[in-house]
Amino acid sequence: MWRAYVGRFKLEHTFRSVKQFLNWTLPRVRHPEQADRWTLLVVLAYTQLRLARPVVSDQRLPWEKPLPDGKLTPYRVRRAFPSLLRRLPALAKLPKPCGRSPGRPKGRLSGHAPRYPAVKKAA
Repeated sequence: MWRAYVGRFKLEHTFRSVKQFLNWTLPRVRHPEQADRWTLLVVLAYTQLRLARPVVSDQRLPWEKPLPDGKLTPYRVRRAFPSLLRRLPALAKLPKPCGRSPGRPKGRLSGHAPRYPAVKKAA
């Protein structure tokens, strides 16, 4: 029973960090498919942080205790991630400016966004 409680403790901290530091609950999406895609993106970002843990070095703040390089928290890996990105080769070219877009035609309104009912759990 105590192993399940310890596992629950890890899961709660994982969800808290994903919500706070990776902005899982930030976007206000309109369709369930968009929410699923956003969740997949957040999971991929978290996986990148976990995979980058042994590669980056700890860049701690003055009041933080030092941690071994292999045991960094996802937040500390996120802080050190730019140093890892500088070491990687450039995989894409810089975007080219394409000028100003014409925008919405004069006199045309965009209308209201479609609303969907909230999904509620059964009692």
